[in-house]
Amino acid sequence: MKKSSFLIHTDGGSRGNPGPAAIGAVVGEKEYGESIGNTTNNIAEYKAVIFSLKKAKQLLGGAKAGNTEVELRTDSQLLVNQLNGEFKIKDKGLQPLFIDIWNLKQDFKKVKFIHVTRDKNKNADRMVNKALDTLGL
Repeated sequence: MKKSSFLIHTDGGSRGNPGPAAIGAVVGEKEYGESIGNTTNNIAEYKAVIFSLKKAKQLLGGAKAGNTEVELRTDSQLLVNQLNGEFKIKDKGLQPLFIDIWNLKQDFKKVKFIHVTRDKNKNADRMVNKALDTLGL
């Protein structure tokens, strides 16, 4: 089976920090957004990555996921630096989410976390705001 690649864009946000929060993701060609309750912006960013990696595995199927290199793009520089091991994770609330992501990475051939500017992450951001808007916020 030949190696394939898969592109994901994620975003998470909250209105207030903490406050009502949502995640947004573009996984392959599909767009997702959902509210996740009250939490911080950083936790929302992490939960968007978890959601996206689970969704990618579901869309690809387990066997194909194992031969797929995922490029995950986000506009959260903190998230990228933490997931790439460049920054320590001091927030105790993020540590179990980091472990979840680490475990999900094992389902793929490779997962690269890449920081992009906000203007290159518009669709994921739009899905976050759409989910928050449905809450009447």
